[in-house]
Amino acid sequence: MVFYPQQVDGQKDARQLFRDYVYPAMANMIVLALYNMVDRIFIGQGAGPLAICGLALTLPCVALLGTVGTLTGAGAAARIMTAMGAGDRRFAAKVLGNALALNAALSAVLVAVSLAWLDEILLAFGASEATVPYARQYLQVLIPGSLVGNLNFTFCHAIRASGFARRSMGITVAGVVANMVLDPVFIFGFGMGIRGAAIATVLSMGVSSALIARHFLGWQNPLRLRGASFKPHVLTLLSVIGIGMAPFIMNITTGMVNIIMNRYLVNHGGDYAIGAYGIISCYSILVSMLLMGICQGMQPIVGYYYGHGKRRQARETLNEALRLGSVVAGTGFIVGEVFAPALSKCFTWDARLAGMAAEGLRYTFLAMPVVGFQIVATSYFQSIRQAPKAIVMNISRQFVFLIPALGWFSARWGLTGIWLAIPFADVMAVLIALFFIRREERRQACSNS
Repeated sequence: MVFYPQQVDGQKDARQLFRDYVYPAMANMIVLALYNMVDRIFIGQGAGPLAICGLALTLPCVALLGTVGTLTGAGAAARIMTAMGAGDRRFAAKVLGNALALNAALSAVLVAVSLAWLDEILLAFGASEATVPYARQYLQVLIPGSLVGNLNFTFCHAIRASGFARRSMGITVAGVVANMVLDPVFIFGFGMGIRGAAIATVLSMGVSSALIARHFLGWQNPLRLRGASFKPHVLTLLSVIGIGMAPFIMNITTGMVNIIMNRYLVNHGGDYAIGAYGIISCYSILVSMLLMGICQGMQPIVGYYYGHGKRRQARETLNEALRLGSVVAGTGFIVGEVFAPALSKCFTWDARLAGMAAEGLRYTFLAMPVVGFQIVATSYFQSIRQAPKAIVMNISRQFVFLIPALGWFSARWGLTGIWLAIPFADVMAVLIALFFIRREERRQACSNS
């Protein structure tokens, strides 16, 4: 299923296109989120509460390592979709080849730096003597494995952009199934604990990458990689970087905020508070990934309509995304509030850690029903080539609202204040998003009158 202009001008309306693109993207993103959850469930149940606390320390590092895949994947996908829509398959292959080469180079630099100063990085992230060994064991495998993980992320973006959303989902499912099978084998069968979980994750990402690489090397594929595709082309690289910069900056800020969050958590709740936040993050990431799937499906449609002056259809697509996003976020809120204790016990048999995670989950999910609006609105401004607004919306949530709130609220209410700072920042970010959306509506109304 390729997004070509004739689909818009022909028999498919905006709602049909929305369904065709959004639902496969959502399925793909929820499968990706399972990578995160499966590791933590097996580690928490098999290696104990300190292991899951150590694993939670790795979240900022994993987020920062993954920024390379976001930069090259998001940037390449937009250029590939444009080239495929114009019938220029050779240029689409050049974009993908250049993006993969850039991905490998940047990932190699990050891997070298991270491994050289691993212990110092972990201590800066809030590690203690009890949790550093677990985090080190995991990252010593996962950091080199990020070379595969980032390539896999770029490949997944490219395969969807080239018109094979369902195949992308199938390949991602194969990787998750491999992870589910390999996790207990390495953790319990080989007695490797948290290191075994990391090995299983890297191998499963390798399975997905191998399947996607095979797809792009196939003779029958409309977007086929050749040796010449990897020849550096400065303008192509700059266009990939320019388009991918907004989500790249957003991921960077997320990683930085996670580091600051860990410092507050360890000061007010110790190692178990960081472990509780790791459990909470699994569920918030699951909801966020579903919302990002909506955004990924919405973006090419909105971008095409807006670029061709069809503002009404672009707005219809946005409204569909906002409605679906509200349903997803509202459902996530209900599940998080009602089933918090049961969800926490999936990850740990330790009563203290499970109780702390359940309490934190209920507090942090208080504003979840409106989070969908903020995420979809941010993605909308990326789609209509107003990336600065998207960046402002994201950075304002993280740095203007969340970080100051962490200081103010924790000083007044301790660990509970840290949990409450998250919904406070969410609500404020939604107000900023609403302001930008209303202003864009007025601007379009004035231009049409």
